[in-house]
Amino acid sequence: MDELIDILDTQGNYISKRLMKSEVHKKGLFHPTVHIWFYNKNGEILIQQRAASKETHPLLWDVSVAGHIGAGENIELSAIREISEEIGLNVLEADLIKVGVFKSIKTLRDDFIDCEFHHTYICELKVPLGYLKKQESEVKALALLPLSIYLKELQLNSNSKKYVDHDLLYFQAIVKAIENQL
Repeated sequence: MDELIDILDTQGNYISKRLMKSEVHKKGLFHPTVHIWFYNKNGEILIQQRAASKETHPLLWDVSVAGHIGAGENIELSAIREISEEIGLNVLEADLIKVGVFKSIKTLRDDFIDCEFHHTYICELKVPLGYLKKQESEVKALALLPLSIYLKELQLNSNSKKYVDHDLLYFQAIVKAIENQL
């Protein structure tokens, strides 16, 4: 879905310019996104398999919930909106624990350069997996994996291409933040 989003400079600052998401990707302009990683007290992490119809990384496993921040939208409210849309869960702003902001540049095609600043959160999943309602247009499947198994599979990802590729420092920050909550 195309939507109006804010443009950022290379340091992640808003520059008072907005464009449609499709144009932003075509031009390789920086823009803000939210990533929310859910975990439970059993040391498991919620991962999402992206829908087959997704323009980027179809059918690969990725962050629990992610999305673009709409133009002028509050970052935390964007995270709450994306959680509700993608997995049908209502959370409060107080439930979100900010891990940090991570710069990411990925050239997916000549006409699709994804330059993002991921505002990244963790959140405790307090309901069983079966309670979640996935948004069919975005999410093919949801799974809970023990954090240790997830980390081992990430190390093998260069061969299997099962997961969306993210920077190692990004994953290390997520894991450390979750371990600090367990």
